[in-house]
Amino acid sequence: MEKEIILAKYGELALKGLNRGTFEDIMMKNIRRRLRRIGKFTYKKAQSTIYILPESEDIDLDETVDCLRKVFGIASLCRACTCEKSFNDISAKSMEYLEDVLLGAKTFKVEAKRADKQFPMTSPQICAELGGILLDKYPNLKVDVKNPEVTVVVEIRDEYAYIHGGSIKGAGGLPVGSSGKALLLLSGGIDSPVAGYRMARRGVHISAIHYISPPYTSDRALLKVEKLCQKMTDYCGSIAFFCVPFTEIQEAIKKYCPEEYFTIIMRRLMMEIAQKIAEQDECSALITGESIGQVASQTMQGLVCTDAVSRIPVFRPLIGLDKTEIVETAREIDTFETSTLPYEDCCTVFTPRHPKVRPALKDVEEAQNKFDFSVLIEKAVAETEMKIFKFSDNMDF
Repeated sequence: MEKEIILAKYGELALKGLNRGTFEDIMMKNIRRRLRRIGKFTYKKAQSTIYILPESEDIDLDETVDCLRKVFGIASLCRACTCEKSFNDISAKSMEYLEDVLLGAKTFKVEAKRADKQFPMTSPQICAELGGILLDKYPNLKVDVKNPEVTVVVEIRDEYAYIHGGSIKGAGGLPVGSSGKALLLLSGGIDSPVAGYRMARRGVHISAIHYISPPYTSDRALLKVEKLCQKMTDYCGSIAFFCVPFTEIQEAIKKYCPEEYFTIIMRRLMMEIAQKIAEQDECSALITGESIGQVASQTMQGLVCTDAVSRIPVFRPLIGLDKTEIVETAREIDTFETSTLPYEDCCTVFTPRHPKVRPALKDVEEAQNKFDFSVLIEKAVAETEMKIFKFSDNMDF
């Protein structure tokens, strides 16, 4: 039998016109980085597909496929067997390669995709002939064209034919790094990792910023956020993580500002610091996990007051989602359990008893101007620590 090959197929990359080559090159680099720790592969691009051929037999293809399922830009992928472009070889390899799958099934159908129109049989002819051969070989099978347990797919391409038992859904979206770079405000809750995931799926390279307020927040709370950051690398690739000391600023807010404005002022100062870090890290935008109306600071009036200090775009990919939708994605990307660990972040420090739900910008600015925070902001930026989380790292939390 020929070696197995993995076919990684494009999604919307195929529609990128003259810019398509740039997107393909970025995705190819991302794939190479992800698979480097698994083993050596040979790569080829053709017909909106990346052909990934393992160079040694000891490579774990299940692990390879699982890794590729998290690479943005890949719409679907499959493990396939390579055949000569002759119907005899196709039928022989189909019976051999898919034997285990077909023996365990009751229904099947055959699909043929004939990209090479010079192949002497049409797609319907391939389906009919191969279907008949498989029915003779496996008497346990019946044809079900609407809802089969197994779909046998034959793809006739330029050099070879490929046989596989159906495609696996990929992550879709655009390759990370194809849409610029942005800084994610990573709180440790459920929402912000999902917001980072959604922006990475649109091709944005993510960095992350987190605020700590010892002794009000614990080392375990920071480790929780670092674990979230590490989990996000499965989809987002390497992440630069910035940890900002925020205690003095929060104590100054409590001492000098009206209680009902604590949260809004805190958010505004976080945005000020984040913009300075973003400039240093060459990020063009900020990302938050805010959802309209979810908490007191995320009303429309509250967001207006927060955005008033922003000099770069603020992306809020969850703005129209409810909590159920956000939790579903958090479970899908395996951040939910970590996000719900009971270690509080600085957003819960000095929470006002009666926060202003519909603040007026003029009143917020007046409340914030009761103290000059500029020196504390510069100090926090100067004392910010940075570390890099990489996809291949195995951290013991």
